[in-house]
Amino acid sequence: MASVKLLPVAQTAMRNSPQPTTSNRMSTTTSSDESELIAQLVRGDDHAFRQVIALHHSLMLNIARTIAGDVFADDVVQEAWVSVYKNIATFEQRSSLKTWLLTIVSNQAKARLRKESRQLSLEQLDGETAGSYLDGGNFKADGHWQLPIPQWNIESPDALLEEQQLQHCINRTLNLLPPTQKAAFILRDIEQQSFEDICTILAVSAANVRVLVHRARLTLMQVIDRYQETGSC
Repeated sequence: MASVKLLPVAQTAMRNSPQPTTSNRMSTTTSSDESELIAQLVRGDDHAFRQVIALHHSLMLNIARTIAGDVFADDVVQEAWVSVYKNIATFEQRSSLKTWLLTIVSNQAKARLRKESRQLSLEQLDGETAGSYLDGGNFKADGHWQLPIPQWNIESPDALLEEQQLQHCINRTLNLLPPTQKAAFILRDIEQQSFEDICTILAVSAANVRVLVHRARLTLMQVIDRYQETGSC
């Protein structure tokens, strides 16, 4: 496939790419459908490429923003689509197409950070090390938390979500989470990705993925608890 075909196709499709919706996130594709879609991509089918961009571009952009920041996100995703177009023929389908795409954009985002001379490991990006997670202070010998994790208040979730101030608090807190922590939370609790896939996408261990998700949940639960008690962030 000639890579020169990518940019006009990708740019048009990305401009028309819809924002993620619940129906987009919850839609499923059978393995046979996905295999046929991949075969079309390998053949250089522009319509198939536009379809894939429409399905996954918004989430890829979100992941890029989470890891590399708003300034570099668009470039990161563009580079990721170039890589997808060039390498789709080598995709061995050991994971879903979505997981493969998110892995590519995650790797591109980390590469951009290195390019910008931000030579930090994933643990340093989060301001913590794997050792501090697993030093025994927060976990029992069997790997469970020492103290019970607060539970979400689910008595009236619709009423809570209708509160603009609470939504503002949640959004602000999400934006302040360390990059990989936010990415892990989005992939697990919003996009419903498996822990195994998140490990692949973010290139971190299963133990660290679980810790990142737990820490994000705890932070958000604290914000919700504080809002319920005080009416403010």
